[in-house]
Amino acid sequence: MRRLAIRVQRDLAEVVLAELIELAPGGVEEVDHGDEVEYAIYGALGELPSLPDLKAAVGGALVSVSTSVVEDGWEDRWREFHQPLVIANKLRVRPPWEPRGEEDYDISIDPGRAFGTGAHPTTRLCLELLLDLEAKGSLIDLGCGSGVIAVLAAQLGFEPVTALDYDQLAVDASLTNATINKVEISVGRFDLREQQLPNCDLLVANILAPVLIELAGKLPVQPPRLVMLSGLLVTQRDGIVERWGGEGYSEIRRLTGDEWGALLLQLN
Repeated sequence: MRRLAIRVQRDLAEVVLAELIELAPGGVEEVDHGDEVEYAIYGALGELPSLPDLKAAVGGALVSVSTSVVEDGWEDRWREFHQPLVIANKLRVRPPWEPRGEEDYDISIDPGRAFGTGAHPTTRLCLELLLDLEAKGSLIDLGCGSGVIAVLAAQLGFEPVTALDYDQLAVDASLTNATINKVEISVGRFDLREQQLPNCDLLVANILAPVLIELAGKLPVQPPRLVMLSGLLVTQRDGIVERWGGEGYSEIRRLTGDEWGALLLQLN
């Protein structure tokens, strides 16, 4: 088995991750190295390119690429990497081979299928914010990835819940995870540049900052009363708040985790 590892500066990590998802839709391993993030994908010999250690450009970012051969038993070590995530002592997000805990809410996500299992700071922050909200009205999870945010929303009592993503593989993963967790959500493919965003009471968008800025100008005629925005660095938050302020929104809460930020905005 071969391991292909790519290191990149943290502020460009999301750009590189988006490119890697095209190569490895089944998911990637993420390892924190301080100012850098390492993403790794695995495959049988011959399935992944055998590259020398080098510098390369991925999505406009300079990255360091290396390959290595992994010894037998890597599958068990891969499972050890994916541990349950507990948020605010209320929610457990776990791979299917881990047992349910004593938390009020439990979500099972197969990391082999997912574009995010809740472990990334931007997703964790959204889940934490969602846990503190009154479950009232409809919710749209835009850029749903694995569907973990939409699944929690349905468990909390938001109704109806809609999960949307540009990537069909993410749509498929969200539908599968909704079935595994026995919740009712609508799932579909959505292109922000060509389609009109449906009405909802709460819009959750865990996407990169440039798309969040674009999204502010493409709200439905009846805009959501609450907007949860993540996928942005802490240095980008004030710019996001200013842009959405032009659409009549004011900040009511913000969370930070590992240089990433999440915002909760309310329509004035």
